[in-house]
Amino acid sequence: MEKRIGVVAILITEASAVSPLNDVLHAYGHLVLSRQGLPLRGKGVNVISLIVEGSTDDIGALTGKAGKLPGVMVKSVLTAYREEGDDGEPKRDKLPR
Repeated sequence: MEKRIGVVAILITEASAVSPLNDVLHAYGHLVLSRQGLPLRGKGVNVISLIVEGSTDDIGALTGKAGKLPGVMVKSVLTAYREEGDDGEPKRDKLPR
């Protein structure tokens, strides 16, 4: 299955959402290449940014489950980069210039 690289931004507005969100992120940990968390205490929110690599279905499942949690907002962007996942041979689309 084709793999994509993307960025996921997560905004947490309710402290009660932290534990269920971490459960979702743990379940999809195999997709996460990088994770950065930033508590904005003065604003009462937390921001998590993820760099992910996986199929569009897997990334969509992660963002869908996270976005359904109360007090969590999610936005994602997938790059034009594409790679075949099973045979190991990269199939790279030409990126826009």
